[in-house]
Amino acid sequence: MKLTSPIFNDQQKRRAIIWLSFFHIFIIAASNYFVQIPFEITLKLTALGAANDFSFHSTWGTLTFPFIFLATDLTVRIFGAEDARKIIFVVMFPALIVSYVISVLFSESKFQGFESLTHFDLFVFRIAIASFAAYVVGQLLDVIVFNRLRQLKTWWVAPTSSMTFGSMADTFVFFSIAFYQSADPFMAEHWAQLGFVDYLFKLFIGIILFVPAYGVVLNVILRKLQMLVTERVPA
Repeated sequence: MKLTSPIFNDQQKRRAIIWLSFFHIFIIAASNYFVQIPFEITLKLTALGAANDFSFHSTWGTLTFPFIFLATDLTVRIFGAEDARKIIFVVMFPALIVSYVISVLFSESKFQGFESLTHFDLFVFRIAIASFAAYVVGQLLDVIVFNRLRQLKTWWVAPTSSMTFGSMADTFVFFSIAFYQSADPFMAEHWAQLGFVDYLFKLFIGIILFVPAYGVVLNVILRKLQMLVTERVPA
């Protein structure tokens, strides 16, 4: 599913790109806050006769970051890969600053006060750099590598591939940069396992929930836009 004719003039396109850029920054900022709020899911396997229950930890950031992949997919379908790349490069450095500020202000998921910004925090800065790098790598992979898949009639191939392999790349980049030989002994030792669990949960949520819902929204948006294009074409 992709528009075959342009519908926006240059001014409307610039305005849309600005709003999409703000949306990306907002999702990154929200994810950097929610990633500090963990939750645990326990499967009661003992009720089925197993020796032990199975539980794993993740964070609420897992539920917010996939919105960026969907926003990028929609941007490419409507405006093209070039404008999607513009958004990524516009967002990169503001996202780095926002990531650091949010991570410092809400360290350990608690508001630390604005005076916390007066001290440089290397541990938090690594997390911000990791978030920055993960965003850039994941989104460029989405735009450059998976763009051809959007030409297929089967709409779900591109977002599913992006969610699968893009999330794999950005998860590895984030956890390796943020926590490899980190000052936090637990994270330094277990970053690979935590990253793997985070990726699996992100993949499950993305493919089971986000992609089907996105398909419905995408179909509605593109149909309406195509109708507008048809109405503008002179008889």
